[in-house]
Amino acid sequence: MVIDTLENLEKYVSLNPLFKDVVEFIKSNDLNALEAGKHQIKGSDLFVNVQMAKGKTKEEAKLETHKKMIDIQIPLTSEETYGYTPLKDLPEAEYNSDKDITKYEGLADTYVTCKPGEFAIFFPQDGHAPCITDASEIKKAIFKVLA
Repeated sequence: MVIDTLENLEKYVSLNPLFKDVVEFIKSNDLNALEAGKHQIKGSDLFVNVQMAKGKTKEEAKLETHKKMIDIQIPLTSEETYGYTPLKDLPEAEYNSDKDITKYEGLADTYVTCKPGEFAIFFPQDGHAPCITDASEIKKAIFKVLA
């Protein structure tokens, strides 16, 4: 997991060859102005989901992992807290290969908060519980990057 400010995102391009394309997309697009929905960047290897998500409590937010994709999550309208538990510490659970997601019951081990202008990167080994916020709804961008 990585937490940082958007101005530093370029420092992480060596972690995945598609991260360079994420940086270029952010530089050439106003994420706040994008309509909700899926925006293709490089086919199924790289796209961004812009969504209006319902705010959740720590108890409502479910931990999840992805085997094929890396998430770069960017809150746009308000702070967003993410639960975090390493995959190695999560119990066995059913993987949905169509949606590339495994969901887990229980609370996360730790929590981190990102403000607009910051991002969180979750790799396949990072269990994360998104959308924890006091706001009733949050606009966010989730870049899905082939791992």
